[in-house]
Formats: sequence, C-alpha cells, structure tokens
Amino acid sequence: MTKIKLCGLCRLCDIETANKLKPEYIGFVFAPKSKRYVSAVKAAKLKQILSLDIKAVGVFVDENVNTVADLLNQHIIDIAQLHGNEDKNYIKTLRMLTNKPVIKAFQIISEQDIISAENSTADFILLDSGVGTGETFNWSLLKNIRRPYFLAGGLTIENASEAVKKLNPFAVDVSSGIETNGIKDKTKMAAFVAAVRNENRL
Repeated sequence: MTKIKLCGLCRLCDIETANKLKPEYIGFVFAPKSKRYVSAVKAAKLKQILSLDIKAVGVFVDENVNTVADLLNQHIIDIAQLHGNEDKNYIKTLRMLTNKPVIKAFQIISEQDIISAENSTADFILLDSGVGTGETFNWSLLKNIRRPYFLAGGLTIENASEAVKKLNPFAVDVSSGIETNGIKDKTKMAAFVAAVRNENRL
C-alpha cells in the first residue's frame, strides 16, 4: 500500500484540503531559496490545524542541525527530510538531539546513487531527480533496489498510478505536480490522491 506525501504546503487552505484528503504525510519547505518556503512561525500555525493523523515533514537543505532539532522537539514537524549534503555524522548528531525520524534525499542519476541511498543511515530514503526539478528520473534504475523508499521527482496525476503499479514505492511525494501557476490546486491534490489510492486497491 503506497503512502502519499503532499509537499510544499504553505497556505491555510492547503492544510484544510490535506485534512480532507488524508495523505499520510505533508511537507513544509524550510529552504529559504524555495518559492514554497515557510518560516518556523508560519509552519507552527499551520501544524496546529493539521489533522493529528497526518505527519508533517520538514524539508531542509544544509540547515544548522540545531535548528532542525528544535523544530522537531517543538513538534512543529514530526520528521526531518534532508535535501543537501548532510552526511552520516549530521544524521548521528540529529539523532542525539531528537528521537524523531529522518528522511535523506538522493538525486538519482546512476546505479551508484542507488547504492549510496541504500547505505544511508537515515530512517527513510527519498529518491529524486534533483531539488525541485519537477522532472522524473530513469525509473529503470530502481529495478534492483531492496530498501523501501519515497519516490519523488516529476510525479503528476497522469503518471502517479503508473509509478505505484510499476515500482510499488513505500510512498510517493508530489509538489509541483499538484500546482497551477505555482500554487497548490485542491482539485489536482484530490485527483493525485485518488489516482494513487485507486491503484492501491487493484
């Protein structure tokens, strides 16, 4: 049963839509360069109205480890997702500061990237085409992967069911694929969730 993560939510109405759709995860982006960036204060306000059965994931790029730990320990986020050059020592330090799960993202270009991902000390791995490219990578590279993973990069309403059917990932992670003109679209959010869940039922 593939789980769903709707990432890059930054408005009250995004959270209200998520509460109705019940994905397993939503994502707050704390990378300042992102157009989907939210501050800790704004994320805290959004988390207060997020349904308790949906996990909030914080997305970071080479953020100070204490900043990440503080957001976890204040329960503004439930899981940290690391998209930069964070290594096993960073993850070890984060684990010393908090007991919350860690997702490490990997850009997949070659089979060597798959090996690196499988050897990660993070609780979960996320496989992507790059930070926010909105494009898929070569899914055939995943044919021998043994570890459960979040699949990201270029997922849309049109290819979501194919991804679930062919790859059976632990979770699918979508952001730009549920947007219109760079803003989350509740109709697309609902259609993406429906596509994944319909495939899960088959």
